[in-house]
Amino acid sequence: MSAAPFVKVCGLSTAQDVDIAVAHGADALGFVLTSSPREVSPARAAELVSAVPGSVATVAVFRSEDAATAIRLSREASVGWIQLHGRRTPAEIAAVKAAGFHAIRAVRMDAEPAEFEDWGEDFLLIDAAVPGSGESWDYAAVRELAAGRRWLVAGGLDAGNVATALAKSQASGADVSSGVESSRGVKDPQLISAFLDAAKAAG
Repeated sequence: MSAAPFVKVCGLSTAQDVDIAVAHGADALGFVLTSSPREVSPARAAELVSAVPGSVATVAVFRSEDAATAIRLSREASVGWIQLHGRRTPAEIAAVKAAGFHAIRAVRMDAEPAEFEDWGEDFLLIDAAVPGSGESWDYAAVRELAAGRRWLVAGGLDAGNVATALAKSQASGADVSSGVESSRGVKDPQLISAFLDAAKAAG
């Protein structure tokens, strides 16, 4: 990879975790505003976002909510980006962009080829076949489908394999959540710093 990878840490819920991620060079911080062990309220997300430098992207993450709901909650959370999981349409991405947000669209690595097309999102995020499983997968498998795109590799990543995943996938960057947790939904500051250091060194 020629450019430094774009690295996102997702599922943050404490000021300490936000501070650690920013200090170690995270490009984006994700706040889960949908049902999850990592869920935070829009108000809590807004509190955390208030301490994030403007140079770092703040991302609200949604699973089943429609675009209108995601936009409303993201405004309450004061974030600049919206990440949509699940079955989506180009119209939803267009709505997010029209509302003034940057967009990340998440797909599974075994999605239909049409889902890897460019729908106007800022990043395509390609996750494991079972998102949230924490299991690694063949990161090179979608390299051709995603060629020419700005995309993030996700699923089963940790400090020990992120450099290899970036090299094999040729992704623009990486997204991590469970790989920096001491238990489900509980981030570990040392794991966050180690992951970011390893990912940035891979650039």
